[in-house]
Amino acid sequence: MNTRNIAFKILLSVEKDGAYSALTLNNSIKENKLNHLDSSFVSALVYGVLERKITLDYIIKQYSKIPLKKIDVKTKLILRLGILQLLFMDKVPDSAAVNESVNLAKKNKLYKSSGFINGILRSITRAEVKYKLPDEKKDKLYYLSVKYSCPRDIVRLWIESYGEENAVGILKSLSGRPQLTARVNTLKTNVDSLIDELEKENVKSEKSPLIDNALLLTDTGSIENLKAYREGKLYIQDCASQICIKALSPEPNDIMLDVCSAPGGKSFTSAQYMENSGEIHAFDIYEHKLKLINDTASRLGITNIKTAIRNADTDTSELPLADKVLCDVPCSGLGIILRKPEIRYKDDLFNPDLPKLQYRILCNTARFVKAGGTLVYSTCTLNPAENQKNAEKFLREHPDFEPLALNLNVKRLIDEPEHMLTLFPQANHTDGFFISAFKKSTKEPI
Repeated sequence: MNTRNIAFKILLSVEKDGAYSALTLNNSIKENKLNHLDSSFVSALVYGVLERKITLDYIIKQYSKIPLKKIDVKTKLILRLGILQLLFMDKVPDSAAVNESVNLAKKNKLYKSSGFINGILRSITRAEVKYKLPDEKKDKLYYLSVKYSCPRDIVRLWIESYGEENAVGILKSLSGRPQLTARVNTLKTNVDSLIDELEKENVKSEKSPLIDNALLLTDTGSIENLKAYREGKLYIQDCASQICIKALSPEPNDIMLDVCSAPGGKSFTSAQYMENSGEIHAFDIYEHKLKLINDTASRLGITNIKTAIRNADTDTSELPLADKVLCDVPCSGLGIILRKPEIRYKDDLFNPDLPKLQYRILCNTARFVKAGGTLVYSTCTLNPAENQKNAEKFLREHPDFEPLALNLNVKRLIDEPEHMLTLFPQANHTDGFFISAFKKSTKEPI
């Protein structure tokens, strides 16, 4: 079993087929029955290449006489893997990084490329200065793009939207693995009991300072193998999503709508706030995603969630008027790049139709908020066009709603109205996330 070849196959699938890195990686680890050490190494290779692709390609261009565009994808991937090990993985000896890369090329029948790969990697090992970043003074965007391996369009967006200091903070947060955060299922246990139980399974956990009933986990191994997980005492959910539900503030016996629900984490947390009473109507457009919600709800002992297929954009059918409505819309995902590093390289990140879709979903959903009820609009992205601008437009065009202040005791990095909150990874140690809250007026609009 060759761990480097497994990593290569995963990266090839991501590069050529658009496969999801996390899903493909997890499936490969299970299929190849990798132990903890090997799975950690494969993960480091896969995520390392995805996180540093722009930087790695920049280095390749400094050493290759062949233009980057003319290097075939398999050769390019092996070069990225080799350079990653040489320059960014201290525990891999240079000789192993070079020799194993050449062997990997031969294993994949890239015999002509093996000499090319060997030459570039050996040139890097001999160089006193391995590579030079672009001149920061001449082109700051290019410098930041290469240094943090993030496309210039995203760097520009973040600087223009949040200021250079905050933008660099976001960029610095894009490497390494994210903190694994669990939500304690308060329908079955409490936070202190779960900490004790996890300790018996040799899992380190500590309370999150951001929100009650959230645990920061380390040394979990495969989370599905934990007894506490199988018994439904916890599920994985970032603190940003948990804060979103705190903003919505569902209560016992509420009627709630979650119009873009899958994979269901926000509905599950809402069920706890509601003490498994009332009704949560959770919708998605895919049957298999609804099955996932139902299966997890069953494991967690949640019985107040009703799932159904529904397109939040186009479906005009009536729904019950609700006390609490969550509109967690599809988005560009710029807040979860740390979890899904390949997102940054997508071609359609700035599709102007996406904010329009989000706004239509928000407007279509707002019809079902009771008088005096709460509507929360949220995304896991860092882009004002999808966030603040949609929220501002909604208030302008819906006089029957008013802003609802978010008193969440969370550090803010930017000036924004009290009914809006942008969570930044470098300040909040969460996903990048946006929340805005509105209250349906009890008065008739003038």
